[in-house]
Amino acid sequence: MSLTGTPFLTTLIALAVVALALPLGLWSRLRGPRLLRAAARVLMLLFAQGTAIALVFVLVNNDNNLYDDWGDLLGTGDHVRQAADLGVNGTGGIPVEQLPSVRQRFEPASGPGMHAAGGVRVTQLRGRVSGVDAEVYVWLPPQYDEPAYRHRRFPVVELLPGYPGSAKAWFGSLHAHEQLLPLMRSGRVAPFILVAPRTNLLSGRDTGCANTTGTVNADSWLSIDVPKMVADNFRAAPGPSGWSLAGYSAGAHCAVRLAVAHPDRYRAAVSMSGYNDPIGERRSVTAQSPARRAANNPCLLLRKAAVPPRIALYLSGQPGDGYEAAVALRRIAKPPTDVHVVFLPRSAGGHTLALWRPQVVPAFRWLTGKQDPHGTRRSTPPAPSNGGSTPVGHAS
Repeated sequence: MSLTGTPFLTTLIALAVVALALPLGLWSRLRGPRLLRAAARVLMLLFAQGTAIALVFVLVNNDNNLYDDWGDLLGTGDHVRQAADLGVNGTGGIPVEQLPSVRQRFEPASGPGMHAAGGVRVTQLRGRVSGVDAEVYVWLPPQYDEPAYRHRRFPVVELLPGYPGSAKAWFGSLHAHEQLLPLMRSGRVAPFILVAPRTNLLSGRDTGCANTTGTVNADSWLSIDVPKMVADNFRAAPGPSGWSLAGYSAGAHCAVRLAVAHPDRYRAAVSMSGYNDPIGERRSVTAQSPARRAANNPCLLLRKAAVPPRIALYLSGQPGDGYEAAVALRRIAKPPTDVHVVFLPRSAGGHTLALWRPQVVPAFRWLTGKQDPHGTRRSTPPAPSNGGSTPVGHAS
């Protein structure tokens, strides 16, 4: 029975009702020796406590999309088939354009929010380059099936959750597709294809969205296998001009790092409450040594870049939670790297989905501003916004 499925939640609700009814109905009716009656009452209380705790956990998990299945919760899930040394570019020396076509079957996704706004679809992708086998969720904009857009290629945004976090979180918890649907219909937000690949690939460890030989090739999974599959199955705009990333918390760190490391694959990234140094997520495999930390710190990557990457970054955060990291990136960035910082006051909320949910629309309006009228991002970014921050609720 699925951890996030309706049958499991319904079963827990029924058990909680039974657990409450048992002591009410049987407490004074128990017969037998005093020790036996006491033991029976203790068991009824424990049953009531256990079902109540389990029900609260499932409700919180469904609302926040922390654990997608039992393997994630119990630390037994592993989606890595192999983790070969793929080299600096993460392809193993194989040009991406020479990779065989990837054709996938998609099914309607299940779970909270999956049927809203036209529905989210899911496929199980066997990554040919990365050696990762995991699910990928896709939502298509309302214009995708309209006859007037039948020859249109649509820009794509890869959505990355925090850790722990489910690939469903952007749909089930942040309600990104529900928030953006009316804005896309009215033309106030570009018709993006939203793609949410699984990022929780290892048992009890955060991949840092990086390639770690012998452990996981998460970078190649996200930046090669997933885009290749999307391009082969949907009318997606080509990279890098048509591709962006967006993430919160650990996913925010991933979004910025991937964009900085691969300006040939992405042109923009949105970071909500992110960090630069992977030590911010101690369970990350990229935080295990100074060398790995340095190799996956987007601030250091920008500083060492021989040529500033042609990318645009939208970075939001509160004092002590993402803002300082955003300012550090803005200080280092040089044109054509464009960094836009949004300051969030502490009154906006803590490091929770309640803080990030209202930021979805401003972030996607900003991404829309990086698109040309034909659905692909401008070849030349707008003038860098490195001179100042933007208060909450305002996006350039």
